[in-house]
Amino acid sequence: MKRFPLTLALASLTAGFFLSSCGGDGSSRNGGDENSLVMFCAAGMKQPVTAIAEQYEKETGIKVQLQFAGSGTLLSSLEVAPGDIYLAADSSYTDLAREKGLVAETMLVAWMRAGFGVAKGNPKGLSKLAEVKRDDLRIGIGNPDAASVGKFTRKVLEEEGLWDGFEPEVQFPTVNELANAIKLGTVDAAILWDAVAHQYPEIDFVNLPEFEKRKKDITVGVLKKSKRPTEALKFCRYLTARDRGLPIFEEDGYEIIAGDEWAEHPEIELFSGSMLRPAIEETIAKFEEREGVTITPIFNGCGILVAQMKAGETPDAYFSCDVKFLDMVQDRFGERTVVTANEMVILAEKGNPKGIATLEDLTKPGLRLGLSHPEKSALGFLTKDLLESEGLYQAILDSGNLRVDSPTGDFLVNQLKTGSLDAVIVYRSNAMAVSSTGEDFDIIGIDRPKAIATQPFAVARDSRYPNLLTRFLEDCVSETGKERFLKYGFRWELETPAGNQSDEKP
Repeated sequence: MKRFPLTLALASLTAGFFLSSCGGDGSSRNGGDENSLVMFCAAGMKQPVTAIAEQYEKETGIKVQLQFAGSGTLLSSLEVAPGDIYLAADSSYTDLAREKGLVAETMLVAWMRAGFGVAKGNPKGLSKLAEVKRDDLRIGIGNPDAASVGKFTRKVLEEEGLWDGFEPEVQFPTVNELANAIKLGTVDAAILWDAVAHQYPEIDFVNLPEFEKRKKDITVGVLKKSKRPTEALKFCRYLTARDRGLPIFEEDGYEIIAGDEWAEHPEIELFSGSMLRPAIEETIAKFEEREGVTITPIFNGCGILVAQMKAGETPDAYFSCDVKFLDMVQDRFGERTVVTANEMVILAEKGNPKGIATLEDLTKPGLRLGLSHPEKSALGFLTKDLLESEGLYQAILDSGNLRVDSPTGDFLVNQLKTGSLDAVIVYRSNAMAVSSTGEDFDIIGIDRPKAIATQPFAVARDSRYPNLLTRFLEDCVSETGKERFLKYGFRWELETPAGNQSDEKP
């Protein structure tokens, strides 16, 4: 296989780093001050990212120093060079950076497709991928070890049985150099990204089915070693905002995502069943601090929360005590994610002096019983349904044992703790929230199919910040977030957390 001369490739790469770190005109850009960020950016995104960074500096006063090279070359730099942000032309690079412990959060930005870049009018008449082996064609590709488009080219040609015997005229370390080679007539064609070709009026782009079905996603990530992660996340939110960075990407030919609205300090309202409070409060606090946002959680019985929503309130997200209550307002929310399950248990005074062993024992004469309100809380709704299925609900009412019906399980636990009640039906998490070992009470399991609630999370369809809320969910279901749920007796239901499923960020 013909090779691009090593000395020329290294010279080109060195020049690229010098120009990018000097703003492209040789002027010095010393990094490290408190009003700047350092971003490693795939060369193919130079045009839109430069424009976005300049616009961001005008709006906020924060300078983003840009280092451009191939995605693979930049990945090698992340381990040794100081920086804050990494934008790759292919998520496989950010995935690898996460595996190496280099990147914390990642965000999808846009999509690209590869194909033939050719001179205006397509003088060679190229239309099929197999034509890469034409004897009369001078073709260039990206270096598979340096540029994402090169790595992708090799992968597709291998899958299509075209890599063996393929002899490109030259290999370049960046996709921009491929485009310039076409522009200057150094090659007849090159495999490059559609969005890059869009930025060159001298180039036509030829779609190829083999690449069309394999579009690549552009992702940006915050480096774990960043000394200013909140500012880095803020710029990433700007970059992916539907009213800031994304229109610039779209204008340059990229297929963009449905981004969040831009706000320097987003304010989010979260409705959540009270039973989830101990498991998510710490996650909320840490997420607010790192992201530079405010989350206002409204904890209450899900019956009350649903009533508020039906009366016209719609939070940005709803973490429900049970799927039945999300069902009641599902039209306001997008796709749900079931995260956990929570068992219902009978909680009795320590030592169980009343000898409670089964649901039937709750009808014993003189027992002071506490249940949740069936209309104000998911717990009460499910408790009533459970007892009715066992033929016990009316018997309990007739016995006169029911002394308290509360909208929340934590109130019932407190009443038991003070000696006002002999027994309550609550979630296991209610007991664990008061005593991490559960040793302050006797916990009697209820071995019935209906004695369990499942907790779904959903983002409102009209929320201004769906992607931000998706990252919040990812924090909730990270390994650290999962441990918090398990600590309070929840059962894990989510098999494979999506997206940013790493441990909590530093």
